[in-house]
Amino acid sequence: MANSETFRVLEEGFKIPTIGLGTSYHEKEEVVQKAIDAALEVGYRHFDTAFFYNTEKSVGKVLNKWLSSGRIKREEIFVTTKLPFQGAHADAVETFLKKSLENLQLDYVDLYLIHFPVAFKYEGIDKFTPEAVETDHISLWKKMEEQVEVGRTKFIGISNFNNSQIKKIMKIATIKPVCSQVEMHVYFQNQDHVSFCKDNNIVVIAYAPLGTPNLGQFLDENLKKAIKQPHLLNDTIVRKIAEKHNKTPAQILLRFLIQKDVCVIPKSSNPNRIKENFQVFDFKLDSRDMNMLEQLDKGEEGRIVDLAIFFPQIKENAEYPF
Repeated sequence: MANSETFRVLEEGFKIPTIGLGTSYHEKEEVVQKAIDAALEVGYRHFDTAFFYNTEKSVGKVLNKWLSSGRIKREEIFVTTKLPFQGAHADAVETFLKKSLENLQLDYVDLYLIHFPVAFKYEGIDKFTPEAVETDHISLWKKMEEQVEVGRTKFIGISNFNNSQIKKIMKIATIKPVCSQVEMHVYFQNQDHVSFCKDNNIVVIAYAPLGTPNLGQFLDENLKKAIKQPHLLNDTIVRKIAEKHNKTPAQILLRFLIQKDVCVIPKSSNPNRIKENFQVFDFKLDSRDMNMLEQLDKGEEGRIVDLAIFFPQIKENAEYPF
């Protein structure tokens, strides 16, 4: 699948940097901008955002600054954004992608994803109503294909879809999904899905590769919800392997996924950690290391991120993927 560790490549011409910088839900504008600046300085060229995160404008401001100054060329960066839940309707795809391009100050994105397989009620681009409704993946995918044909995005893919949902799309696809972005880390290795994607020549992109260490605090502060928050960075096995290689626990977690031929989009706003997370190509985990980390898999019990935490009613929807 890959011609080098720094990129994942498909025959369809899809070439994506193995490491990207993730941005997440409603981060402060100045925090996002400083993170993007720091990442560009280090050498990141893959940036992941979404309409739902409300970070597109911040990403766009920094990328525009670098592009306008001539420090980078458009073809040197890879930008991903996502169709939001309320936009998961065939007649809303074009509207939302055009708005994302406006926010990002770009003529096209490299990758456009359907963020989640359950559609929410659509009442306008600036209104969010968390009411799950019937979702037509077939008509939705056809509209996604149109965005490639008119040049608004180079490639299209999915996020948080299960295997059967992807099969349904692939049966009718003229342009197939090039990637599947899903939660993946040592506690939730998503093995069945990764195997399915490899069999179907689909690149896997792991979000939350470090286990979203700040999710518990966010939920407590914003939603007054308490969840059991695992701390992958403090895992005894991870730390032991990190000491062996003189690396950070985060570098071990990322390196593990990279050796599984998976792309990773760790999120950080700390310049030092942003730099450290990028320094994972100068060492290799041996078979014993890999086996020890593989044994940490908890299966479905290891899943941390689930939209139902925020919107419990979506579990009743026929297209709820988990």
